[in-house]
Amino acid sequence: MSEWGTTGTVRTGGASDRRRGPDTRTTGTRRTAGSLAWAAGLTAAMVLSAATAQWQTWIGVVLAMASVAVTACLVGGVWHRAGAATLASCAGFGLVLFAGPALYEIYMKSAGEPVPAVVTSVSERRGVRDTLRYCALRELGGERRTYEVSQTENCFGQAKAGDRVEIRVDPLGVLEPRLPDSGGTTDITAGIGAGLALLTAATVLRAGLRRRAGHGG
Repeated sequence: MSEWGTTGTVRTGGASDRRRGPDTRTTGTRRTAGSLAWAAGLTAAMVLSAATAQWQTWIGVVLAMASVAVTACLVGGVWHRAGAATLASCAGFGLVLFAGPALYEIYMKSAGEPVPAVVTSVSERRGVRDTLRYCALRELGGERRTYEVSQTENCFGQAKAGDRVEIRVDPLGVLEPRLPDSGGTTDITAGIGAGLALLTAATVLRAGLRRRAGHGG
């Protein structure tokens, strides 16, 4: 109960007046650390799913959809940042599309074994939405193994039947061989992928730092 003091001011007493509010510095530190962890983890999950898709497409697609869905639910549903959720989801989809080919190209260029080969035929097949090109290859030395690669492995018409090319073969035998580039496409793909990764991570981080009070810490 309050009472008037000798100076005419109100004095209040009781244990409730000595209660202290939450430590805003601790809360802010936890929020920053949590936001950084979510931003890095979700972006890494998208990159991992894109890399997995180069090995097993359906597994990569499932992981990619799950990563984007978690991002949308966290940012939009838990943190209540609808605009950031839309941007992060769109950037995440783009990241999945570009990160996989970029990682594949970089890996094959840096670790792939150069093998001389000849293009035995180039064919086109009708796909679900458009026509796809396929290149049949045969090694010129060693075991003279044969391969059939698609546009995923860079069969875009830069080589014709009878052309001799130097393909890159995965030393682990997991990925299909890759035809040489016709230009600096690897740098372009990697640059776009890196930019989308930064945009995704930055959007999630900013949304986490600006989350509505009382939502998700």
